Amino acid sequence: MHLIITKTTNFIKLDARKMSEVKESNTSKTSCDAYFEMVQNRKKLPQNLQEPLTEAFANIPVSSFPEVPGGKVIEIPADTLIGDAVKILSESNILSAPVINSNASDSTDWRVRYVGIIDYSAIVLWVLESAELVAAAYSATSAAAAGVGAGTAGTIGALAVGTTGPVAIAGLAVAAVGAAVAGGVAAEKSAGKNASTLADKLGEDFYKVLLDEEPFKSTTVRSLLKSYRSMPFIPVGTDSPMLSVLLLLSKYRLRNVPIIETGNPNIINFITQSAVVHGLERCKGRDWFDSISAHRISELGLPFMSATEVVSSQAEELILQAFKKMKDHEIGGVPVVEGSNKIIGNLSIRDIRFLLLKPDLFSNFRHLTVKDFMVTVASATNNKEKLITPITCNLDSTLGSVIQTLATKSVHRIHVVSGDNEVIGVITLRDVISCFIYEPPNFFEDLFGYSAQEVLNQ
Repeated sequence: MHLIITKTTNFIKLDARKMSEVKESNTSKTSCDAYFEMVQNRKKLPQNLQEPLTEAFANIPVSSFPEVPGGKVIEIPADTLIGDAVKILSESNILSAPVINSNASDSTDWRVRYVGIIDYSAIVLWVLESAELVAAAYSATSAAAAGVGAGTAGTIGALAVGTTGPVAIAGLAVAAVGAAVAGGVAAEKSAGKNASTLADKLGEDFYKVLLDEEPFKSTTVRSLLKSYRSMPFIPVGTDSPMLSVLLLLSKYRLRNVPIIETGNPNIINFITQSAVVHGLERCKGRDWFDSISAHRISELGLPFMSATEVVSSQAEELILQAFKKMKDHEIGGVPVVEGSNKIIGNLSIRDIRFLLLKPDLFSNFRHLTVKDFMVTVASATNNKEKLITPITCNLDSTLGSVIQTLATKSVHRIHVVSGDNEVIGVITLRDVISCFIYEPPNFFEDLFGYSAQEVLNQ
């Protein structure tokens, strides 16, 4: 569902009737509060530096933030097919984009004009579920060939894999996919193959089904958002303080914040975590930035996440398991390690695009390991740096060098390693932004009349 909100001159405001439904008695700390409290407890930036920086960002209007490259926000129509949406994201080198309502592109109300934000996290969920459905379809169709009704087997298959997306309707999806691959099953049956062998042959047929057959072929961005929306659509007015955006991107875990001008239904800017860190990198040479960035990360309390808290993937782990791990932990990437946690590469949630855009490279993806995936992609794209070459720093690295690496390599995390390249922590874009600010008491309530958490709970 879309957030029911009305605009004020500088931010969004929840409808009063909905506000009463949103407020719930909850004595436990939210994950946002827990994260920011942990950051404040661990970071060692002197208070006499934090306070003037936070105050400065509170007095800088959002309108002063640089526009997106090219000056125009890339938008994706809601009726775009998933495969085409992945191409747009990939070719534009972006992780997410606002989704415009194809039936209301001329609306003067942004709440009608936009239906949400599409990002790779939603696409990963769709791919993982689709893979399970196709696997279940093999079993269902093979069972039908053996005398078990395909509809019954399909329903059992859907329950077994826990499918909840737009294609999983009372087992109908599995039966439909079963029909799509029935020819392949019949051919294998004549050769004496069983359902297990058929499932092992999933790779080639998975892509055939996903890209060429119903119901997957016609899956649109709109239907994906209805089932897999992971982030709220929270636009901010141009005259809002920059501190509000920084807090939403750090403490409140948003990956992007759309900017809307009062009286204009179009998104005029799209501020991401990455854009903010690029902006910080351009502040090199300014006294306030240099006084902080010259410090070693260990002096600032970084990394905030310790070695035991880092989620990683073993090189011999299956690639779909690695993406599932990102989905389960709601993270955008993992270090790829071997042996005693020694890093050998980097895997990002956006790398899921290669499974969709270059299917010919991964015909055996059901048995594809993370290491083989990285080597294949690096070889095919002539880009070994982001996947094969670990992007790391050590405890003696300065914050300035970390920011420069994140900005110049356009990555969202850098792994902190020991002298023998073992992962001992990770620094994300969110962590970097959190270094420079804190949330003043009642900041959102005093400024907008309600807390940011009340919006996120909607």
